[in-house]
Formats: sequence, structure tokens, C-alpha cells
Amino acid sequence: MSSRMSTHRYGRIFPALAVALTLSWQAGAQTKIVAPRNSYSVAEDVKLGREASAEVRKELPMLNDQRVDNWVEDVGADLVRAIPAEFQHSEFRYTFDVVNQKEINAFALPGGPMYLNRGMIEAAKSEGEVAGVMAHEISHVALRHGTAQATKGQGWGLLGALGQIGGAIVGGGLGQVLSAGTQITAGLKLMQYSREFESQADLLGAQILARAGYDPREMANMFRTIEREGGGGPQWMSSHPNPGNRYNAIVAEAKTLRVQGNANTGQFQSVQARLGDMSPAPTAEQIARGQKPSGGNVGTGTRTVRVEPPSTSYRTRNPNDLLRVSVPSNWGEMDARDGVTYAPDGAFFRGDNGSTEFTHGVQIGVSQGSGNLQRDTQRLISAFAQSNPNLRQQ
Repeated sequence: MSSRMSTHRYGRIFPALAVALTLSWQAGAQTKIVAPRNSYSVAEDVKLGREASAEVRKELPMLNDQRVDNWVEDVGADLVRAIPAEFQHSEFRYTFDVVNQKEINAFALPGGPMYLNRGMIEAAKSEGEVAGVMAHEISHVALRHGTAQATKGQGWGLLGALGQIGGAIVGGGLGQVLSAGTQITAGLKLMQYSREFESQADLLGAQILARAGYDPREMANMFRTIEREGGGGPQWMSSHPNPGNRYNAIVAEAKTLRVQGNANTGQFQSVQARLGDMSPAPTAEQIARGQKPSGGNVGTGTRTVRVEPPSTSYRTRNPNDLLRVSVPSNWGEMDARDGVTYAPDGAFFRGDNGSTEFTHGVQIGVSQGSGNLQRDTQRLISAFAQSNPNLRQQ
């Protein structure tokens, strides 16, 4: 008899944790994965990934859609919790962001930041296929393939190797966008993951999928989807060279694995439909040139979402157990340390400093009283402005 371990959905940052799993069918011996030799510290992975991620966010337009982001983060959280204990690094923080870009691509940086193109989600046939790409990328991070690749080229010295691998990890799909001379592009074409590392990421990714509750064969299916949808050469394949017949290798590994339950969130079709309602995503070339895609109004750094008008029906909320307020029934709720915000779907987005901001809605907060109402009110407004720098007092 199988049982599914209840899990808590975390927010945007996920520490790699072990999870005990009850397995659902008998399987054989899975492939033993051994992390490659690495001369760099885990702290250097984290530093490199953090610096590279800051560059990525400057150059690429994030989708910043709350519903899509939440779905990707939910899938990512399950996968991270399924990383085998020997490949967990408590210093790593796995984050998941969707890039508003047409090409089929995804990449992860050392220490955990992952970026998934909107085009990858739109091309996938199932949630499991998206999870397969994510598990593959998570495996590169967990096995520390970036700095392991740099270890092979230590003639550069520490700083040179880190700078070069920073460019190599985000090469391929990001290369067209970061070709204007940013520091991170120094080694875009110098290194790519070796076939050995690609095979390792495939196998560990399949094992993570099974532990998380996805069929590992979905990863293999996604590779075929990428080849079929990508035409002459999708970007993800350009930065992830094909290590022989990876489809057959993953299917063979899947036969040795046991899947825990069913991790499918059931949201994949609604997420794809939501993306389909948005203006077309720009291509890498358009992003690099600051152009808009034909037929749409999405350009570099521009956030385009469909926001429904307020519903004519209302629901009563009781924020902080202090007062009762009625808000449109199609407005969501976002808790914060100092209060709560009610706003429609699409109004919430992640700001440049990583905080959750909103474009329009109602924000309610609580401030410790000092006996001076004007001063206390100003203090509360200042707290709102700190959490959402785009707010302006009038």
C-alpha cells in the first residue's frame, strides 16, 4: 500500500531538503551518480550564481505573472525536496523565474537560480515535461557541474575560471541576449557542459522526478518535443549537446525507478491558456535590440498581463483579525509582515529587489501607535513604500 507524504508549498526560495518517500512499485537498482571532482567551494558556487543572476535580471524580461510563477515554484519546490541527500547543499537557494521569451530554453546558475523561458512552457505537452527540464537543470546545480567544468580549466586561475564558467552556464539561449558586452558573457562559447555531465544530469534528473512523483519518461518525451518544436535548433539543445541517444538512456533508467504517488498539480492546461491570452513573447533577437514582437506590445522589461475588471460580487475578509472588509471576489490576497494586500490576478509581480509588489489594489496595514495619528500614519505609508518602491504618495 502506498502513501503520499504531505508537503508544504514554500514561497520563492527553497532550501534543498531531504524527504522520506514511500515508493509505489518494485524497481531495480538505479544508476549510481558520483559528483565530479571540484576544486571550488560551495560558497563560490553561491557567489557566482548570485552575481550572474543579477546580470540575467538586468538583461532579460521576466514574465512576472503571479499565477504562472506560483505554479513553476510549486513544481520546483517538489523537485528540490526530492534531491538525494548526498547532493544537497544547505547553502544553495533554489529560485524559479519565468522569462518572457519565445525560444525554447531553460538554464540554472550555480547555487540554485533557475530561469525557464515562457516558450518552454508553451511547447510542452504536459506538466511532467516541464518538470523534466527543471529536474535536469536542478541536477546540474546539485552536482555543481558549473564549477566542476571550471575545475578542468584551472589554468585561468580562480577568478578567471569563475568568470568564464559564468558565461558558459548561461550560454546558448542567453547568448544572443547577452552579446552586447556584459561581463557575464566573457566565456559564452568557451565551454559547454560535457557529454558526461549531460548524461549525469539526465540520470539524476530522472531519479529526482521519480522521487518527487513524476514519471521520469516525461523528461525523455520533452527532449523529443524540443527537437520537434525547435525546428532547426532550439536554444536549449544548443547549450545542452545531445549525449548520444538520451531518450533511450532515460527510458532505461526509468525502468529501475519507483515513483512516489502523483505530483501533478493539475494546473498545466490553465497555465498554458493564461500564457495564450497574453501578447506574444519576444524573441531573443528582439530582446537584444529592444524591439517589440509583431502583433504584441511586449518589449524588454515590459510586463504585459491580462487583468480582469473587479467582480460585481464581493467576499468579506478579516485581515489581521482587526476589521472586516469586502473586496471583489476575483481579487487575491497576499500576506506581508506589516499587513495584507488585495488585488486582481496579474496585479502582483516580483520587483527588482525580489519583493512582491502590485500594480493596483488595496493594501491594509497595522502600525504601533504613538499617540500622534499623523506621524503613525506616515510611518505606515513609509513601510508600504519600502515594500513597493513604485508606489507614490499623493
